Amino acid sequence: MSASTWIRRFHRWVSIAFTLTVIANFAAMAQGKGTPPPWITYAPLLPLFLLLCTGLFLFALPYFSRRHIR
Repeated sequence: MSASTWIRRFHRWVSIAFTLTVIANFAAMAQGKGTPPPWITYAPLLPLFLLLCTGLFLFALPYFSRRHIR
């Protein structure tokens, strides 16, 4: 498996984890018992950072490929 295929698959799974953490954050806020714990509030930040890194790589991949057609 090539590196770009692995990063693409990793990006998909991290996007699922990010979505679940955001849903958990909204569910905790909807409880109405004050502010949720900080670990729930800041949980989406790690997957978001990973999505940023892998997304930028996947965005730049066609521009740096060997078969770039002008």
